[in-house]
Amino acid sequence: MKRNLLWLLILVALVLSGCVRPVPAPVPRPTPAAPSDTIIELPEPRLESSVSVEEALLKRRSVREYADAPLTLEEVSQLLWAAQGITAEWGGRTAPSAGALYPLEVYLVVGNVENIAPGVYKYRPSRHEIVQVRDEDIRSELAKAALGQVWIKEGAIDIVIAAVYERTTKKYGDRGVKYVHMEAGHAAQNIYLQAAVLDLGMVTVGAFYDDQVKDIIGMPEDESPLYVIPVGRKT
Repeated sequence: MKRNLLWLLILVALVLSGCVRPVPAPVPRPTPAAPSDTIIELPEPRLESSVSVEEALLKRRSVREYADAPLTLEEVSQLLWAAQGITAEWGGRTAPSAGALYPLEVYLVVGNVENIAPGVYKYRPSRHEIVQVRDEDIRSELAKAALGQVWIKEGAIDIVIAAVYERTTKKYGDRGVKYVHMEAGHAAQNIYLQAAVLDLGMVTVGAFYDDQVKDIIGMPEDESPLYVIPVGRKT
C-alpha cells in the first residue's frame, strides 16, 4: 500500500513538473438517436404513369436549384418506393441486389413536406412506412458535412442511402463491397427516373465526411453512408 502511494506521489510530481503528460481521454462518438414512436404509413405507390421509361431517361438531369415549395406525401412515398420498395411477395425490391441480400438502408431528411414534421425518418420497405429517428430539421448540418453544398439544405428533402456491408460481404467476401456500391447506384438511378416522372429536381452527392453524416443522421454503428440526394421542386 505504502509503495503504491509513493509511486502515485512520484507520478503526480512528474506531471506537475511537465516531465510526463497525462494521456487525454478519448472523445466518445455521439450515441445514435433511438427511433421514436412516430411511424407514418405511406400512401400506396402508383404503379402506372403517363410517362414512358424512354421519356424518363430523356428527361433525367441533375438539378441543384429548387423552389421554396413543399413536396407531397404521395411524392415522397413514390421516391422511397422507387429506391427500395417491395415488388414481389418473397421480398424482391425495385433495385437488384447480389444474392438478394439487400444491404441498403434509406433515410428521409424532411425539411418541407406536407403533413410530415421536419426531422429524420428511416424507410421500412416491408411495411412501406417511415419511422422517426430525429425530430429536427438537420438539412443545414448535413450541407456543412457535405463540404457546404447548399443544395442539400435547399431541397425540400434529402434522401440518404446507407449500407450494411456485412450483409453482402459475409457471402461474397471483399468483392461484396463492389456489389454494394453497384446496388447503391441502381437505387439512385431509380430515384432519378422517378423524379423525372414526377417533374422534380434532384442531384446525387457523394462528397461528404462519412462520420459526420453518420452522426447527424443517427445511424447505427454497422451502417455507412453512401449517397446524400436532395430533392425539390424545380425553379
